[in-house]
Amino acid sequence: MIIEINKLKKIYAGITVVDIEQLTINNGETVGLIGNNGAGKTTLFRMLLDLIRPDAGEILSKGHNVADSDRWKKYTASYLDEGFLIDYLTPEEYFIFIGSLHQMGVTEVMDFLRTYEEFFNAEILERGKYIRDFSKGNQNKVGITAALMQQPELLVLDEPFANLDPTTQIRLKAHLKLLKSPGLTTLISSHDLNHVTDVCDRIILFEKGRVIKDFYTNENTLEELEAYFSQ
Repeated sequence: MIIEINKLKKIYAGITVVDIEQLTINNGETVGLIGNNGAGKTTLFRMLLDLIRPDAGEILSKGHNVADSDRWKKYTASYLDEGFLIDYLTPEEYFIFIGSLHQMGVTEVMDFLRTYEEFFNAEILERGKYIRDFSKGNQNKVGITAALMQQPELLVLDEPFANLDPTTQIRLKAHLKLLKSPGLTTLISSHDLNHVTDVCDRIILFEKGRVIKDFYTNENTLEELEAYFSQ
C-alpha cells in the first residue's frame, strides 16, 4: 500500500469535518473520492499534502507520517486549485520553473509540453498572458499539466474536471486513463459521477467526513451512485 490512514480527525469550530477510522490506498490504484460539498474530500487532501494538520490520527505515505517526514514530497504531485500556481508568471515560465525543480532543462520541458498540445487546444502557450489572466478552466490545464510533468508515483487532483469545457474534460479523462500503471497511484475528487466512474478503479463515498462506502467499479457503479445521490 502507498497510503494508510488511521483514526484521522479534523475539527473546525466544533464540527468534525473528517473522521476516518481506517483507510488504505494500494499502489497503482486510481481512486475516486465522491461526496457532496462539505463531505471532507478537500480537507483530506490538504492533510495528505501536509497543508493542514489533523487534530487526531495520522496519514502514512509509504509508511511515514506526512506530518513528520518530507520523504513523500519526492514522489507526490498535486493540483488542488489555482492557489497552487504562481500567477504572475506566464505558463511557459511556470512550466520551466517546475521543470527545473525536477532537473528538467528548457528543451526537455518544451518537448514534454508538445505532447499536451491537444489538451491545451492552442489556449495556453504563446499567448503572452500571465497565468492570473487566464480563465479558471485554463488555469486548471496549467496546474494539472505541471503536476503530471513531475512524473509522480502519487498524483492528487481535486475536482480536475471542474471549469473545463466538454472537449477538454473528455481529453483529460482519456489522458488519465492512459496514465494508469502499477507505478502511479491517482486520487481524484470529483462531483462528476460519469467521469470519475469511467476513470477510476475504486470509489470511496464520503458523507460528513466519514467513509460511507468503499468499492471497486463495475458496469453498475454509475447507476448505483446516481441512485444514492437521488435519495
